[in-house]
Amino acid sequence: MAAHLSQECDQGEDPFECPDNVIYWSPPFDEYGLIIHDGGASYMVLEHCPWCGTKLPESKRDVWFSELQGLGYTSPLSEDVPEPYTTDAWYRRSGA
Repeated sequence: MAAHLSQECDQGEDPFECPDNVIYWSPPFDEYGLIIHDGGASYMVLEHCPWCGTKLPESKRDVWFSELQGLGYTSPLSEDVPEPYTTDAWYRRSGA
């Protein structure tokens, strides 16, 4: 997994724009996924490593939405959310 996540691409830093990238990690959601190269930023969430079968961390997507809705955000994906919620800082701080 680490090798696929750290793969560098000569087509830019966006993993969704590089045809050689197959794995994505979402820091705010702490979820891993297989990139769907359809011209967008789609990925299929993985629960286990596709190479060794190790259980991956449970996605924090639902907790992320709940916390932001508790702060008054109605559409967090399309709104400017506080800095910690754009990275993994929000759950590392809270222990979520």
